[in-house]
Amino acid sequence: MSAISRNNGFTLLEILIAVVLLGILSAALYGSYFGVLRARERASAGMESRRELGATLDLIRREVASAQFDRSDKRLRFVVEDRDSFGSPSSTLELTTLAPPAGQSRNESGIVTVTYRMGEKDTKRTLTRQEKDLFSEESAIHAYPQMEQISSFLVECDDGSKWVKSWDTAINGKLPQSVRVTVQIEEEGKPLQFSVLSKPQVREP
Repeated sequence: MSAISRNNGFTLLEILIAVVLLGILSAALYGSYFGVLRARERASAGMESRRELGATLDLIRREVASAQFDRSDKRLRFVVEDRDSFGSPSSTLELTTLAPPAGQSRNESGIVTVTYRMGEKDTKRTLTRQEKDLFSEESAIHAYPQMEQISSFLVECDDGSKWVKSWDTAINGKLPQSVRVTVQIEEEGKPLQFSVLSKPQVREP
């Protein structure tokens, strides 16, 4: 047999080495592909969480700015309760504020009492929101999840000299000068805090 005919094929060892190299290359490519997919999913979830957070903070900012209070009407109130849940702030915020009509068939006054509080859903902490028209006769008003996967919810009020974590217009007799709301979320295992500052525009003469 000539030298040319002996070089026409591959040995078993060469084939095995080629198969092993192909397997290693395929595993690396698949690993990179699924790694990119997971990174995209995390980025998408993070963007959705940021949008949800921004919308929630903006809503609270507008509601605080439109807070209503009058000493002669006990239905109008602004109450912040300082609560703690497993070492994390878990404030409760209840206020009477202006709200645009929902466009439904029932009559609405445009003045609502809104309550924010922390809750749990499927072992995950959530911020719930409850809204009731000031003149509504409904007794059962459901609280709906406003924001999910939240670590803490802190509401602080400026009394003119310092920031306090509790407020009650029935005791203080007025609205706070400013309100600071701080929300903490977990993003890729890291705690991130975001705050918004709002000033009630209504002032009693």
